[in-house]
Amino acid sequence: MGNPAEGLVALLDLEPIEQNIFRGRSPEESLQRVFGGQVAGQALVAAGRTTEGDRPVHSLHAYFLRPGRPGVPIVYQVERVRDGRSFTTRRVVAVQQGRTIFNLTASFHRPEPGIEQQLPMPEVPAPEELPRLTDEIRRHLGHLPEALERMARRQPFDIRYVERLRWSTGDLTGAEPRSAVWMRADGPLGDDPLTHTCALAYASDMTLLDAVRVPIEPLWGSRGFDMASLDHAMWFHRPFRTDEWFLYQQESPIATGGRGLARGQIFDREGRLLVSVMQEGLFRPKEGREDPDGPAPDTGRPGR
Repeated sequence: MGNPAEGLVALLDLEPIEQNIFRGRSPEESLQRVFGGQVAGQALVAAGRTTEGDRPVHSLHAYFLRPGRPGVPIVYQVERVRDGRSFTTRRVVAVQQGRTIFNLTASFHRPEPGIEQQLPMPEVPAPEELPRLTDEIRRHLGHLPEALERMARRQPFDIRYVERLRWSTGDLTGAEPRSAVWMRADGPLGDDPLTHTCALAYASDMTLLDAVRVPIEPLWGSRGFDMASLDHAMWFHRPFRTDEWFLYQQESPIATGGRGLARGQIFDREGRLLVSVMQEGLFRPKEGREDPDGPAPDTGRPGR
């Protein structure tokens, strides 16, 4: 692979097995679980491959049911729920070793004229004014740990936090449950709109739950909680390119009962709202007992 972005494109290029059935590669990594954004992105590719291609996806709703095993292929089974005059609906089930690990429903809409309005993008520094995540880690630690060095070489996105990361000694006094990052694919992704949409679905799961943790613990250093994505929803408003800078504004309206809710808005550099995201995550103290049938700790997030 020439760069990590090419690796992401290859990861999203599913193998067709037969009609409505696809197989996705799951890289062998020293992680406890497959990254959730990978499964969401691959499932959306499977759904999109069964449409005519003239209707971009406008929404998806997904549930993470079981942790996926790295290195084991994932089979995506697509149900063609509806092909209407304006809307197309697909349901996708992801199966690994005979067990359902994820399901997704996606709706595709033929573009048409309509009303136009949106809330403004918040004012933040430009991405060129902010350090890359790996550079910030090196600056704080004096080096990049070997595990993070390996991860950085495979990381398909350039991530830049708008606010400096708070480390293990950070002061949480008065912190609001908000976070924001600039992101873009770390290399060109080609011109297929479906590839850009699925790459953004991959990226949308990388930092969103940070907003839940902001008032509770530093965003870097040892974590007091095991985290797992429970469900994920996205609404796509406008066309975009994921290999161009986008601002991912994130906030958490509530965390209670072991679960935290996070919502995100994705803007381009011109301030146009591109995508809206919602996700609920599971937060359990590390000393708590894990449910063997429930989501595993989310230790597989790139960029953490």
